[in-house]
Amino acid sequence: MQVSHTLAAVPVVFDDRNLIASAGLVPVMRLAERCGLSRLVTEKVKLTGAKNGAGASADAKVTGIVAGMAAGADSIDDLHILRHGAMPAVFTGIRAPSTLGTFLRAFTHGHALQLHAVHRRFLAELATHSPLLPGSGEKAFIDVDSPHKRVYGRAKQGAEYGRFKGIRTLHPLLATICTPHSRPVIAGVRMRRGKAADSRGAPKFVSEALATAAEAGCTGTRILRADSQFYNAGVIAACRRAGSHFSITTGMNPSIKRAIHSIPDQAWQQITYPTAVPDPETGELISDAEVAEIPAYTAFASRKKSERVTARLIVRRVRDLAKPTVVGDQGELFPVWRHHPFFTDNPAQTLQAEREHRHHAVVEQVIADSKAGALAHLPSGHFNANAAWLTLWAMTYNLLRATGALTSAFHAKATTATLRTHLVHVPARTARSARRITLHLPHNWPWQHAWTHLFDTVHGPAG
Repeated sequence: MQVSHTLAAVPVVFDDRNLIASAGLVPVMRLAERCGLSRLVTEKVKLTGAKNGAGASADAKVTGIVAGMAAGADSIDDLHILRHGAMPAVFTGIRAPSTLGTFLRAFTHGHALQLHAVHRRFLAELATHSPLLPGSGEKAFIDVDSPHKRVYGRAKQGAEYGRFKGIRTLHPLLATICTPHSRPVIAGVRMRRGKAADSRGAPKFVSEALATAAEAGCTGTRILRADSQFYNAGVIAACRRAGSHFSITTGMNPSIKRAIHSIPDQAWQQITYPTAVPDPETGELISDAEVAEIPAYTAFASRKKSERVTARLIVRRVRDLAKPTVVGDQGELFPVWRHHPFFTDNPAQTLQAEREHRHHAVVEQVIADSKAGALAHLPSGHFNANAAWLTLWAMTYNLLRATGALTSAFHAKATTATLRTHLVHVPARTARSARRITLHLPHNWPWQHAWTHLFDTVHGPAG
């Protein structure tokens, strides 16, 4: 494809007041209104004591930031995207980025908790108004992780050198919900300092994530999945109090090693992956492995009796590709294996439980999505402002997932970047007639029918 004209033939002028760059924000924010986002903010977020009027009109400011994030803003300055062309004709209450920045900097820890309450109720409303979590009444998975978010400003509160040498990070907690038929949505987030231990605050966070899942319609079997950082008695106790199952990687402590060495050779079952998967330690692609189970393993045996837990220890082993099978003219005397155990009370069969535990990696999709969107930066030097930004990103992420679920089967599982390209970043020209505003969108837009279906759905009678 080539440009069909010379530069002199087509002058450029930014002067049209009737154009909108992201007309997809109209159905997206209509869905947010239908799910009561403004009402929830008004009810729960009270920035008492904020100076310079920062706490006024919190609902307009929160919805403005969510709209900007939905359009791709990853910094406070990027929220200028809401103040162009005919946007004031289609939306009311648009605030300047400086006003939104002042609003975020007014947050305290208590205000951030109020915003978490909005996120929790907003997710429940999205699940009610859209097929966000199909099959959640039968089985749902709650995945917990603790990613590190690199930051560069030395003055950012809470940014510290943590796990990665020479890299300043903040260290949030993240919980997602998914079903066997859906992409994950975000159940909860918590901002923490860069040096925070992976499991710091995890039991309480897990309890809240499981309660959020129940509010979002996950009334069937719930299984919490996590890496070895969350293998502790507090997390498992939180699962049992909530009536949830758990599936947690254990790592290789001495007790686990003794248990694995006690497994007889005939107990191992061969499994073959439909597609090769990367080994979590070496990165090598593997397509087969062996699985065995210890039906009754007692974890935390050194603790008092009430804190000990007896459940299944399932172990997957793969050949250690770092060890050569032939040394000189002599082959190996015995195979060298690397073991990946996890502790679970999942009632499924061994191979199915192992497959479902391995699917915990789905949480990485959300982490990758965050780095390609609003969490490309944490825009403020204030810790609580960044905590609020993190929660607002989670709300925006869930809103876009619900948008995709209402649009089509393809968009229900598309990435956020794809949703923006197909549904949000469609330009439009506004025209007024008989007190009505008509949006004129591009002819031959490839996703016209999907966009029209979304628009009609969110503007139709509430289901």
